[in-house]
Amino acid sequence: MPTLLCVPILADDPAAALADAIRAKDAGADLVEFRVDTLFDPDDESSTAHIESLVADSPLPCIVTCRPNWEGGHSDVDDADRIALFEKLATSSAPPRYIDVEHKAFSRSANLRQKVRLAVEHSAQLRDISTSLITSAHDFDTRPLNLMSLFADMREDETPRVLKIAWRARSLRDNLEAFELLLEKDRPTIALAMGEFGLMSRVLAPKFGTFLTFASLRDESATAPGQPTIRELIDLYRFRSINKKTRVYGVVGMPVAHSISPQVHNAAFEALEQNAVYLPLPVAESYESYKATLLTLLHDEHLDFAGASITIPHKEHAIRLAREDDSLAWHIDPLADSIGAANTLTRNPDNSITLTNTDAPALVEECRELRADLMDARVAVVGAGGGARAAAFALANEGASIDIYNRTLSRAEQIAEDVRTALPAAAITAYPIESLEQAECDIAINCTPMGMASGPAPEQCAVPEHVLDQWAIRMSKGSVGGGGVLDTVYNPLETPLVSACKQRSIPAINGLSMFIRQAALQCASWTGNNPPVSLMNRVASETMGGPQAYN
Repeated sequence: MPTLLCVPILADDPAAALADAIRAKDAGADLVEFRVDTLFDPDDESSTAHIESLVADSPLPCIVTCRPNWEGGHSDVDDADRIALFEKLATSSAPPRYIDVEHKAFSRSANLRQKVRLAVEHSAQLRDISTSLITSAHDFDTRPLNLMSLFADMREDETPRVLKIAWRARSLRDNLEAFELLLEKDRPTIALAMGEFGLMSRVLAPKFGTFLTFASLRDESATAPGQPTIRELIDLYRFRSINKKTRVYGVVGMPVAHSISPQVHNAAFEALEQNAVYLPLPVAESYESYKATLLTLLHDEHLDFAGASITIPHKEHAIRLAREDDSLAWHIDPLADSIGAANTLTRNPDNSITLTNTDAPALVEECRELRADLMDARVAVVGAGGGARAAAFALANEGASIDIYNRTLSRAEQIAEDVRTALPAAAITAYPIESLEQAECDIAINCTPMGMASGPAPEQCAVPEHVLDQWAIRMSKGSVGGGGVLDTVYNPLETPLVSACKQRSIPAINGLSMFIRQAALQCASWTGNNPPVSLMNRVASETMGGPQAYN
């Protein structure tokens, strides 16, 4: 049975709730969940009448839930009154398809269980009842310590037709635990990881046979942390085409919530008719977190984890893991090995893993847009992370003279030393960031997250404006030999650095076209096909709300 899409609706206002149910149907939902937490008042008969009308008029089959505040809901009604409501609904002329009762409530007493059984269909039911029972357990704080025993307890009673268990994920690995529960299910089951780390469990629900997954109509109407919208599930992640054989890709980094990589790569997969989906994969900053998460994903025999884009702060961690791990067969591309940083992981047909760096060739092509001849060009690289390493190696290999500026001088010095070791003839020097004021360069490249919308300093210009004033004459349009500034940040399209350069007539390129170039190389590595570059360019530009990066 295909995984169903359910839109939860907070039914504070019956008319508004019904209107949202109609919108949910139009958007492609299979059913809706009416959350009547605040609507139901056992002392007000009209509230029950409103709920009955809402269920009767619903354009889709529905779940009715009255979630108590002790389970993360908003109802302070006692269990007996809530169960009485459910029985009245189930015996009405237009009953709901499901009612949701918390496992804690259902298992609290034999008397309460009997009352629930009177309201739902089951093998021993004597009445003509068509409403089925969902029993649920939620932890909005963390993974329950007794997760496995809790799930086993939920399976003991045969009355529930559907079991639901959801908890806030601590890392991506919690998704795999949810999938393990689904592989052991004895009836229709919903197992979801909530929060930033739990999106995978929602998107891959069809791959693992989840009974249903929840999607909101709009961001602000989500009823659980990390709940995507129905448009995101259907349009962005191609939810309806996901199946057991779907390969999984994603962008590994922190933060990744605002990355446009899912839009670009999922569009490319669709155009190339690939049975694949691409997800944001947040992984905490430390090497230990990267190692534990990546190895877990790669070793999971059911996930079909086939590749990843690797971004800040894990590009160097990727190389380190490949050099240290002996549980898999790793191949490091010579350029990525020299750089000591990789941004692309590809799983090969023989199950070996290849690491490459597509940032380097993409960056060289972007620099050629600013200055066609890179031989002997003076390049200032700001930053000393994985992107800066790629820039230094790639441009030194083209014959440029490199100056690296960084707050932590030792990191810049390490890059310079590594470049000289790999390329003995390279002209490369490390400087503290304060020395940027004395820099004389033809091309400057920002390889820091300064100016990134989701970064630590979204309003800060990566290069002090008085330094740009000094560069303006050398880099101004029409100057001999050309030159300018490349900001590797692409979100927003006009970063503070790009804006400051425009004010001084300094040629400046944002990171979007470089992003598309490197993404196209990644797509080719994963699929073995020529990437649909024009489509990827268009999708990226539309997502960012600006003109196309290049034509």
